[in-house]
Amino acid sequence: MQSQDEIAPVNRGDIHALEAVALEATRSAAIASYEWVGRYDQDAADAAATRAMREALAAAPGRGTVVIGEGEKDDAPMLFNGEVVGNGSGPEFDIAVDPLEGTSFCAKDLPGALATIAFGQRGTLWSPGPGFYMDKIVVPPEAKHSIDLDDPPEQTLIKVAKALGKQVDDLRVMIMDKPRHKKLIERVVQAGASVQTPAGGDVGGSLAVLLPTLDVDLLLGVGGTPEGVMTAAAVGALGGGMLGRLAPQRDEETDAIRAAGMSLDRIYSCDELVAGDAFFVATGVSGGNLLGRPQTHVGGTTAESLLISRNQIRRIAHTTFDEAAG
Repeated sequence: MQSQDEIAPVNRGDIHALEAVALEATRSAAIASYEWVGRYDQDAADAAATRAMREALAAAPGRGTVVIGEGEKDDAPMLFNGEVVGNGSGPEFDIAVDPLEGTSFCAKDLPGALATIAFGQRGTLWSPGPGFYMDKIVVPPEAKHSIDLDDPPEQTLIKVAKALGKQVDDLRVMIMDKPRHKKLIERVVQAGASVQTPAGGDVGGSLAVLLPTLDVDLLLGVGGTPEGVMTAAAVGALGGGMLGRLAPQRDEETDAIRAAGMSLDRIYSCDELVAGDAFFVATGVSGGNLLGRPQTHVGGTTAESLLISRNQIRRIAHTTFDEAAG
């Protein structure tokens, strides 16, 4: 076992092994939380996903540190910032994780719930400290040099439309349906763009921008920092554009960020949120356009996953066979 001061390089074999662990972690979390779909118990669903993911991560080769998790933000069990996972033998790596993205979707049996995770070499993933929320823009590769978080939304729409060779009226914008976004949605609609307003699903909305088959041109608004870092892993791998800035939603969060010496004005580029090679994995829980829900059949369960790494998007259907079925 390596000492904590030594950083083993991540080679191609390590990456394949870590990808396999990440897929197993999200699949296990998705299948565990699927038992709670439609049962109106967000806490139970989240706890089931977290337990399953944590068990899978314990088998990871090397030493992984949760740089950013949902534990503090959602007061959820385990997988907190700074938690260490893995068997300790092999490379060191960072993890950003949300075992159940879209807990309310799972609880209410609405499409969009996912089990999500991102891996990067040690020191790759940005740690937001006590910052739980961030304002962000996500765009396809063609518009990556056309965005600025200081621009008013109307100007952002004009710039992105020009970069994509479209009119503003042709743009489809993803903004979560939250009270904090009421004025933003109104301004985007008044500018002429159409808006999709899911109740949540920050990561899924960002992925829709990156996957051309889902016909979304940009994402705007404030979401969680864990989701932001995981999104940045996918955006960076596929050459898209993303900017983020801490956007505390409560006075206590603002005070904690300032006490930590962090800026509320600094805009982070995608390369700063994920400063090197990383990969992102998601597995469907409650179904939807992005990924289907787990399908239970005689002998086992099949889950649908998405693995995004450097210039690659892989859809993977994996069947876990019941031991009792032989």
